[in-house]
Amino acid sequence: MDQTRLDPATEQALKSLADIAMPAPVSWIPQTWGWAMLAIIILGLIAVACWRWMKRRRADRYRREALAILSKLEKDIGRHPGMDQAVVEAVPALLKRVALAAWPREEVAASSGQEWVTFLVETLPAGKLDPDLARVLIELEYRDVAIAPEQTAKLIATAKHWIEGHHVSA
Repeated sequence: MDQTRLDPATEQALKSLADIAMPAPVSWIPQTWGWAMLAIIILGLIAVACWRWMKRRRADRYRREALAILSKLEKDIGRHPGMDQAVVEAVPALLKRVALAAWPREEVAASSGQEWVTFLVETLPAGKLDPDLARVLIELEYRDVAIAPEQTAKLIATAKHWIEGHHVSA
Protein backbone atom coordinates (compact mmCIF):
# COMPACT_ATOMS: atom_id res chain seq x y z
CA MET A 1 0.00 0.00 0.00
CA ASP A 2 1.12 3.30 -0.94
CA GLN A 3 0.73 6.01 1.59
CA THR A 4 0.65 9.51 0.40
CA ARG A 5 3.03 11.67 2.16
CA LEU A 6 1.94 15.18 3.08
CA ASP A 7 4.16 18.08 2.67
CA PRO A 8 5.87 19.27 5.88
CA ALA A 9 3.80 22.48 6.18
CA THR A 10 0.52 20.53 6.12
CA GLU A 11 1.86 18.05 8.64
CA GLN A 12 2.89 20.89 10.94
CA ALA A 13 -0.55 22.54 10.59
CA LEU A 14 -2.33 19.27 11.40
CA LYS A 15 -0.15 18.74 14.48
CA SER A 16 -0.92 22.22 15.79
CA LEU A 17 -4.69 21.66 15.68
CA ALA A 18 -6.46 21.31 19.06
CA ASP A 19 -9.84 19.81 20.03
CA ILE A 20 -12.86 22.03 19.88
CA ALA A 21 -13.17 23.87 23.15
CA MET A 22 -16.71 23.67 24.58
CA PRO A 23 -17.93 26.78 26.37
CA ALA A 24 -18.81 26.57 30.04
CA PRO A 25 -22.50 25.84 30.72
CA VAL A 26 -24.68 28.87 31.18
CA SER A 27 -25.34 29.63 34.84
CA TRP A 28 -28.93 29.62 36.14
CA ILE A 29 -28.03 32.25 38.72
CA PRO A 30 -29.25 35.68 37.62
CA GLN A 31 -26.43 37.89 36.46
CA THR A 32 -28.10 41.20 37.31
CA TRP A 33 -29.47 42.51 40.58
CA GLY A 34 -32.91 43.15 39.02
CA TRP A 35 -33.64 39.42 38.69
CA ALA A 36 -32.49 38.81 42.23
CA MET A 37 -34.76 41.60 43.46
CA LEU A 38 -37.69 40.15 41.49
CA ALA A 39 -37.06 36.72 43.05
CA ILE A 40 -36.99 38.25 46.54
CA ILE A 41 -40.25 40.12 45.89
CA ILE A 42 -41.96 36.97 44.57
CA LEU A 43 -40.77 34.91 47.53
CA GLY A 44 -41.98 37.66 49.86
CA LEU A 45 -45.42 37.68 48.24
CA ILE A 46 -45.63 33.90 48.50
CA ALA A 47 -44.67 34.09 52.19
CA VAL A 48 -47.33 36.75 52.87
CA ALA A 49 -49.97 34.72 51.00
CA CYS A 50 -49.10 31.60 53.03
CA TRP A 51 -49.18 33.57 56.27
CA ARG A 52 -52.62 35.04 55.45
CA TRP A 53 -53.95 31.62 54.41
CA MET A 54 -52.77 30.07 57.70
CA LYS A 55 -54.21 32.96 59.70
CA ARG A 56 -57.58 32.63 57.96
CA ARG A 57 -57.54 28.85 58.36
CA ARG A 58 -56.82 29.21 62.07
CA ALA A 59 -59.58 31.80 62.42
CA ASP A 60 -62.11 29.54 60.66
CA ARG A 61 -61.27 26.46 62.68
CA TYR A 62 -64.44 26.86 64.78
CA ARG A 63 -66.50 26.65 61.56
CA ARG A 64 -64.91 23.36 60.51
CA GLU A 65 -65.44 21.87 63.97
CA ALA A 66 -69.07 23.03 64.08
CA LEU A 67 -69.74 21.64 60.59
CA ALA A 68 -68.26 18.29 61.67
CA ILE A 69 -70.57 18.21 64.70
CA LEU A 70 -73.53 19.19 62.54
CA SER A 71 -72.68 16.46 60.06
CA LYS A 72 -72.62 13.92 62.89
CA LEU A 73 -75.98 15.19 64.13
CA GLU A 74 -77.39 14.89 60.63
CA LYS A 75 -76.25 11.26 60.43
CA ASP A 76 -77.90 10.53 63.80
CA ILE A 77 -81.35 11.49 62.51
CA GLY A 78 -83.65 8.46 62.45
CA ARG A 79 -81.11 6.05 63.96
CA HIS A 80 -82.80 5.52 67.31
CA PRO A 81 -86.24 6.40 68.67
CA GLY A 82 -86.10 9.81 70.29
CA MET A 83 -82.79 10.67 68.62
CA ASP A 84 -84.43 13.21 66.32
CA GLN A 85 -85.52 15.24 69.33
CA ALA A 86 -81.98 15.18 70.73
CA VAL A 87 -80.66 16.40 67.37
CA VAL A 88 -83.24 19.20 67.26
CA GLU A 89 -82.26 20.28 70.77
CA ALA A 90 -78.53 20.20 69.93
CA VAL A 91 -78.73 22.50 66.89
CA PRO A 92 -79.56 25.76 68.75
CA ALA A 93 -76.84 25.05 71.32
CA LEU A 94 -74.35 24.49 68.50
CA LEU A 95 -75.38 27.77 66.86
CA LYS A 96 -74.84 29.60 70.15
CA ARG A 97 -71.38 28.01 70.55
CA VAL A 98 -70.43 29.08 67.04
CA ALA A 99 -71.63 32.62 67.71
CA LEU A 100 -69.66 32.74 70.96
CA ALA A 101 -66.53 31.63 69.09
CA ALA A 102 -66.93 34.33 66.44
CA TRP A 103 -68.33 37.38 68.28
CA PRO A 104 -67.51 38.99 71.62
CA ARG A 105 -69.22 37.25 74.54
CA GLU A 106 -70.91 40.48 75.63
CA GLU A 107 -72.61 40.78 72.25
CA VAL A 108 -73.91 37.20 72.00
CA ALA A 109 -74.11 35.41 75.34
CA ALA A 110 -77.08 37.26 76.82
CA SER A 111 -79.24 37.26 73.69
CA SER A 112 -82.18 34.88 73.66
CA GLY A 113 -85.63 34.52 72.20
CA GLN A 114 -86.51 36.99 69.48
CA GLU A 115 -83.26 38.93 70.02
CA TRP A 116 -81.25 35.74 69.31
CA VAL A 117 -83.25 34.95 66.17
CA THR A 118 -82.83 38.55 64.99
CA PHE A 119 -79.08 38.20 65.48
CA LEU A 120 -79.05 35.00 63.42
CA VAL A 121 -81.10 36.62 60.65
CA GLU A 122 -78.84 39.69 60.54
CA THR A 123 -75.72 37.58 60.22
CA LEU A 124 -77.26 34.99 57.88
CA PRO A 125 -75.81 35.29 54.36
CA ALA A 126 -79.23 35.23 52.67
CA GLY A 127 -80.66 37.52 55.34
CA LYS A 128 -83.91 35.61 55.89
CA LEU A 129 -85.01 32.70 58.01
CA ASP A 130 -88.08 30.54 57.63
CA PRO A 131 -90.65 31.84 60.18
CA ASP A 132 -91.44 28.28 61.33
CA LEU A 133 -87.76 27.65 62.03
CA ALA A 134 -87.49 30.98 63.84
CA ARG A 135 -90.42 29.92 66.05
CA VAL A 136 -88.76 26.54 66.71
CA LEU A 137 -85.47 28.23 67.66
CA ILE A 138 -87.26 30.56 70.08
CA GLU A 139 -89.34 27.78 71.67
CA LEU A 140 -86.44 25.33 71.95
CA GLU A 141 -84.74 27.61 74.44
CA TYR A 142 -87.51 27.13 76.98
CA ARG A 143 -89.17 23.77 76.27
CA ASP A 144 -89.08 20.69 74.10
CA VAL A 145 -90.68 21.18 70.73
CA ALA A 146 -91.61 18.27 68.51
CA ILE A 147 -91.06 19.08 64.86
CA ALA A 148 -91.62 17.14 61.68
CA PRO A 149 -88.68 15.28 60.09
CA GLU A 150 -88.66 17.61 57.07
CA GLN A 151 -88.42 20.57 59.44
CA THR A 152 -85.52 18.86 61.22
CA ALA A 153 -83.71 18.54 57.90
CA LYS A 154 -84.55 22.17 57.11
CA LEU A 155 -83.26 23.28 60.53
CA ILE A 156 -79.97 21.45 59.96
CA ALA A 157 -79.64 22.84 56.43
CA THR A 158 -80.26 26.39 57.70
CA ALA A 159 -77.76 25.91 60.54
CA LYS A 160 -75.18 24.60 58.07
CA HIS A 161 -75.80 27.57 55.75
CA TRP A 162 -75.40 29.99 58.67
CA ILE A 163 -72.22 28.33 59.98
CA GLU A 164 -70.61 28.28 56.53
CA GLY A 165 -71.55 31.79 55.51
CA HIS A 166 -72.04 34.07 58.51
CA HIS A 167 -70.03 37.23 58.28
CA VAL A 168 -68.13 38.45 61.30
CA SER A 169 -67.49 42.18 61.10
CA ALA A 170 -64.01 43.29 62.11
